[in-house]
Amino acid sequence: MRLDGMIFIGYLLILLAVGLWFSRKASKSVDNYLLGGRSLGPAVTALTMQSSSMSGYMFMGGPALAFQQGWYALWYAIGDAGGSIINLSVLGKRMRRMSEILGALSPIEYLEKRFESPSIRVVGSIISIIFLMAYVFAQFIASGKALTMLTGMPYEICLLIGVSVIISYTVAGGYLAVVWTDFIQGIIMVVGVVGIAIMAFVQMGGLSNLNEAVAAIDPTYLSVWGKDLVYYGQWGVVLGAILIYAIGYMGLPHVVVRHMSMKSTKTVKGAILYSATWNQLFTFTPYLLGIVALVMLPNIADPEMVIPELAYMVFPGIFAALLLSAIMAAIMSTSDSVLMQAGTILSRDIYQRFIDKSASQKKMVLVSRLCILMGGIVGVVVAIYEPPSVFALVVFAFGVLGNSFMIPYIASVYSKNTTNVGALSAMIAGGLTNVIWTVGELEAVTAIHPFLAGLLLSIVGLVMGNRFGRTPSQKIQEAFEQAKGPRHLSRTLQKNISRELSPEAKNISEFYRKNQVDLLKG
Repeated sequence: MRLDGMIFIGYLLILLAVGLWFSRKASKSVDNYLLGGRSLGPAVTALTMQSSSMSGYMFMGGPALAFQQGWYALWYAIGDAGGSIINLSVLGKRMRRMSEILGALSPIEYLEKRFESPSIRVVGSIISIIFLMAYVFAQFIASGKALTMLTGMPYEICLLIGVSVIISYTVAGGYLAVVWTDFIQGIIMVVGVVGIAIMAFVQMGGLSNLNEAVAAIDPTYLSVWGKDLVYYGQWGVVLGAILIYAIGYMGLPHVVVRHMSMKSTKTVKGAILYSATWNQLFTFTPYLLGIVALVMLPNIADPEMVIPELAYMVFPGIFAALLLSAIMAAIMSTSDSVLMQAGTILSRDIYQRFIDKSASQKKMVLVSRLCILMGGIVGVVVAIYEPPSVFALVVFAFGVLGNSFMIPYIASVYSKNTTNVGALSAMIAGGLTNVIWTVGELEAVTAIHPFLAGLLLSIVGLVMGNRFGRTPSQKIQEAFEQAKGPRHLSRTLQKNISRELSPEAKNISEFYRKNQVDLLKG
């Protein structure tokens, strides 16, 4: 094995040690294992949310899209840059309060309790398991490719090594192991990709020189409509490309669970600041490197290997290996989160809810670990056969999950009277539309992105379904009001009130003073 490969294996062992460190604490209770005891602060919340979102797609699928379509790919980055701010601002505080009031430990359990419908839990669990596993398959494929590049070993062996480490620390340490390894890996991801970008742009002579060189290859790469203007005038496709990452995170179970695990609602403000800063440093860079590769790596065989190839081009082998840890960091931080969530849904939402309702805390932790292990094994088997590209698989799974759950999650904290049928209809209509649109390749016919189509139909499903469903009980309506949190008057309004009341206050004070003097005289 090459020296750089050995360095990276050492990095994997460090992550494994982190998982084992948290294993004892994770075993104390199912709440600790599945949600980390709701103890996460702002920095950890922000980086685990972002690193679990920014998967191997950002290091492989994103650059490959930019290599193939040029500046058009930046539409996805524009949405991504604000995704965390929207997610935390819209759902953060209210979902944190509501999940604790309802005693929910998983995002699917939360939906069942909020809308008082076992059907939502069944349908939600099925959608989640299928598409979370599709999501994790893409990460496993990416891990095999990245390790093959680093070690020179066959893809299958590299896949087994990388996935074994991910499964081991996730099974052992549960949610706390996942979020703390995500925190470490989130830092590595930024340092790695920014380091490669700086050196690449130095060699290119800056952005202007890059654009001139790209224009010499094909000027349509510089267009916002894609190479050969393939998306010219298709604003439905462009809007969908922006929205899928701008708002889609609010529908991903492995991302919204971060709202539920925050220490308190006060965590949200700090988490927004951390995640926004991290996003601006990270989200645009992989796409820009894909455009750089048009000039520096015009004959690359696999566009998804743009960043690894650039790393070895601009850095010596050992330094390149250290920076390429960022790729595995992205892959692992998403893989462990998705596996953790899949295991949670299988154990909490299926096993305990429908098979063994009286399962003990110890038994539930064991079942959760077995479910995560089973999901990982299935993922390895599928990934060995290399399904579609990382980009295609991630966008598809991401889109279906977002379309299925985003509208129900938003409605759960902003619409008191949303019914069980309304939420279920939104879930089915949104997810099914995305599947039909993607499989039927309707984007080419309608000029509408699958995510945008699914979003619109999910909203229609919610509105239509609300006409037939059951109004939430008094208990849920009270929980809804409580989840809004305390109401504070704005400073402007407080000043206006003070100004309006000041004459009356002065008169009362004067009246009191005079009466007090009279009393003293008497």
